[in-house]
Parts: sequence; structure tokens; C-alpha cells
Amino acid sequence: MKHIPVISSGIAGPIGVLHLPRLWQKASLGAAGKLHDDYPACGKGYDQMVLDGLGLDREEFLSFIKDKKPTYPECEAWVLSKKGGSIDAEAVRKLNAAIVGYIHDDATRKAILGESNIEDAGTIKDAVNLNNLDDWKAFHREVIAG
Repeated sequence: MKHIPVISSGIAGPIGVLHLPRLWQKASLGAAGKLHDDYPACGKGYDQMVLDGLGLDREEFLSFIKDKKPTYPECEAWVLSKKGGSIDAEAVRKLNAAIVGYIHDDATRKAILGESNIEDAGTIKDAVNLNNLDDWKAFHREVIAG
């Protein structure tokens, strides 16, 4: 069975980096061959924003996930080890602000809201919440409604 990731990009782990738990989940599922085909193990959007924001090499991160199969705390410990034991609070603040502040284009917003039967009243614009709706719709379609 392949899994739809349902950890939100708006969730941070103990080190405070938004989307890192979702990236870990997607990369872990991808490395195990268990990620739903509609999702990239490490895409060019938020995934790459997190890697770039933390100054991590994409291939090194994916190899770590594949080879070590870390728990989430082990993933965070690896990130910290790559950063000399700590991460810059200002860099994390900027990264988190970029994630929270990212807005999908109008067509993407309309499509996601339409799929969830939500009127586009202009109140839901941020990509985090729109992506949540998209994931939940996919989860319901694939797992619940069958």
C-alpha cells in the first residue's frame, strides 16, 4: 500500500523548522517505495525551500534518509550535526515566514477549493492550508471512500 503524506507543512518539530517533518515523512516513504504516486519524495517547492533554508545538500539528505531510515528525532539530530550542533534562529524565522507566506496562484487555489466543494471567497489563500485541503481530499478519496 502506498501512503498519502498527511503531516502538514505548517507543522514544525522540536528544532522549530516548518515543513521538515513532512519532508522527512515524504522522503522516508519514497525511499521505502511506499509514497503515493501523486507525491514527490522531495519536490521543488517547500521541500527544496527547507533544504536551501537549512543549507542542506539535497542528495546527501535523501541518501541519509534512504540509508539510515531515521526516526524524526534522528533526522533533526542529523540536521543539527550538519549545522555544527545548532541552527541560526534568524534563518529559521525567515524560512518559516516564507513557508507560511507562500501563496498559490489563482488557478491552483480555485482547483483545490473546487475539489473540496469550498466556495472561493478569497479567505483561504495560503499554500499551507490549500495543500492541507488537497491532502485531506486525496486521503479521503484513496483511503476512506475507496
